[in-house]
Amino acid sequence: MTIWPPKPGTLRRPAYRSLAEAVVAAVNAGLLSPGDRLPTHRQMAFDLGLSVQTVSRAYDELIRRGVVNGEVGRGSFIRRPQAEAATPFAPDRQFGGDIDLSLLKPVLEQAHLNAMRDVLAALSENFPTTAISSFRPSSALRAYQPAAERWLKRCGLPLERQSVLLTNGATAAMTVALMTVAQPGDLILAEALSHHTLKTLTRYLGMRVAGLATDEQGILPESLAAACARDPVKALYVMPSGLNPQAAMMGTRRRGELAEIARAHDIAIIENDAWGPLQPGRPAPVSALARERSFYFTSLTKCILPGLRIGFLVVPETRESAAASRHLVTNWMATPLMAEIAARWINDGTADDLLQRQRAALAERNALAERILHGLPFRASINGMHVWLPLEPPWRDAVLVEHARINGVAIAPGTTFALDGGERRPGVRICLGGESRENLERGLEVISRLLRSAPEPVLMAI
Repeated sequence: MTIWPPKPGTLRRPAYRSLAEAVVAAVNAGLLSPGDRLPTHRQMAFDLGLSVQTVSRAYDELIRRGVVNGEVGRGSFIRRPQAEAATPFAPDRQFGGDIDLSLLKPVLEQAHLNAMRDVLAALSENFPTTAISSFRPSSALRAYQPAAERWLKRCGLPLERQSVLLTNGATAAMTVALMTVAQPGDLILAEALSHHTLKTLTRYLGMRVAGLATDEQGILPESLAAACARDPVKALYVMPSGLNPQAAMMGTRRRGELAEIARAHDIAIIENDAWGPLQPGRPAPVSALARERSFYFTSLTKCILPGLRIGFLVVPETRESAAASRHLVTNWMATPLMAEIAARWINDGTADDLLQRQRAALAERNALAERILHGLPFRASINGMHVWLPLEPPWRDAVLVEHARINGVAIAPGTTFALDGGERRPGVRICLGGESRENLERGLEVISRLLRSAPEPVLMAI
């Protein structure tokens, strides 16, 4: 055991905060190192003449700050310093290649540009003044609620004693949902490989996040049940319809099992369905099976048009006021002009037409990926926007990403999605929508060629 208590009587009031600051100072001074175990709550309380409750509060504060990991049955350990999380996509300033398959984007065609020109021309002739004059969300956005509800029904979630908030896309909706269901120090569970912003966002909010075991359908019910039995859990974050990095499509029975476990342990469900109705014939959302505890969000950014930054967050009726307040202080309101365009497209059928075009384009690109990657153990869905490529030794995702970069192709390393920061399941995500069909074919052929041979040492490009 690491023996490092400050001297009794040296702590200022409030004692819990002074103790937490003393631990931070010891870490900064190199007196405590990553992996060192702190004394037990009871031992630290005895050594310093404090109550166990005071020490527990200090340790909770250290967990909230990300300095300490508390592991049930093992103790409290100093964490490794957390660098800013890497993004899965290649920033423009860092990637000078020709083909970017790292960014999850829909296919963009001339039909999308024509639709935007048409709606902007129509707006110039008949523009609602509330879209540019109102500071009140209720006044500016009330007219768009019916269109939002219509789209949610298209996604398989007709409203029943629930409310919907319009947001500036899925990330804003996710932030509001997390802030509504949890507080600093609370535990959120998700797939071990999850959305790339979840780990960083929960850290900024002072929350803890832990990964759950998965299979080809996503989260294993027994993994969720065991985690809920071990520790108090506030929410389950789930992406059940192909959006998750491993392209898993969860079946109806599995969705029901997760909903029942959440109900049994009284935890909230946060469901990220950013693709919306992109996948035809998919099961109903998990949120439809546990409406009283579910926060469901979707958007038009992925399935319709990247620049259409509008999302819909469904919240239980009992949490409407709390969610609206958190949305107000973080975003104020969704951009009314985006809501106006979205509502017009939903009501006049443009959204459905662009959705069908997106399905067809992605089906063609998935067929292309299947042909080029044939024989490799990739995972995909018929209309999905990406494929997941598990890797076997000697390949690791960082090695493949670097080899691909040298060959002019950017792909997303699996480690950027790992909640524990490890590489227990090496793999890469290859996005299908952002490039032209010709560039996608070239990029896939580069990846296929690389993986059908052993990795070579990366030499300086000449």
